[in-house]
Amino acid sequence: MADAMRLGILITYLRTEEKLLLAAARNRGLDVTTIVERSLVLDLSTPTAAAAGYDFDVVLDRCVAHLPAGYTLQVFERWGIPTINSATTTLICDDKVRCGLVLEAAGVPSPRTIVAFSVDSGLQACERLGYPAVIKPVTGSWGRLLAKLNGPAQARLIMEQKLELGSIHHGIFCVQEFLEKPDRDIRAFVVGDRVIAASYRTSEHWITNTARGAVSKPCPVTPEIEAMAIAACRAVGARWAGVDLVETERGLLCIEVNSGGEFHGLMTTTDVDIADAIVGEAVLLAVVGKEERGTGRAGVGVGPVASSTTLPQPRRGV
Repeated sequence: MADAMRLGILITYLRTEEKLLLAAARNRGLDVTTIVERSLVLDLSTPTAAAAGYDFDVVLDRCVAHLPAGYTLQVFERWGIPTINSATTTLICDDKVRCGLVLEAAGVPSPRTIVAFSVDSGLQACERLGYPAVIKPVTGSWGRLLAKLNGPAQARLIMEQKLELGSIHHGIFCVQEFLEKPDRDIRAFVVGDRVIAASYRTSEHWITNTARGAVSKPCPVTPEIEAMAIAACRAVGARWAGVDLVETERGLLCIEVNSGGEFHGLMTTTDVDIADAIVGEAVLLAVVGKEERGTGRAGVGVGPVASSTTLPQPRRGV
């Protein structure tokens, strides 16, 4: 296996998806190694990947802890190792405020969002949006710590409770309009330049994450879904991601881009080999990285770019 392409998979722990990615890599004949986040000791003064013992052709990020992942990917990129997704993309997607800013700047239709830094200004944000409103943690996954704010008394109570949690992140109030939608959202899975599969995530609750009990069902990939999901990924620089969309009276809106999205629910709705598609994209990045290093050009990570996709624009205030 001396000449096999060397793939590192950055993980927090092995879930179903990581096991499938390892199997897909081995089926392709790759020399694949897991990089366990909690075991890393990264000396920032080490000049090369080889000197640090991390001499990979490409690193695939599957780390659950996004901040350590972002730092680790930055170190690998400094050593000249292509990463998928890039550190920039990972850090943007892990931050709902930054991700929202990037999507807005790229013209990707998304829910109206207001950021505030005190309880009083948070209440002003709710008044501006109108009740009910939704408050979200700036960073987090699986639908955790989301709350529907039905009125000012409840909003104040929840914001004050968040402050008591102590973390600086909980003192940043990300307040979003509450969307009237069907009992589902859409997870569109993008790899490279196409949506390889999509699913409806259905639930009687307004939070429709599979981690909160939503059930995945097949969803046809319409031109509108494909255009918006690809535009969202291009905006944040993601080479693969799970893009969450919702159907509203204003058309599709993009809720967020998950740069390390899970796909166990989606797998039940499609025959597409999602793990193999992701590994294939990692291989492609490694090949491009080798070519660019051979010509002396930089280009290890892919950052956010402006999308050239024409998208239907939402009608604000409908």
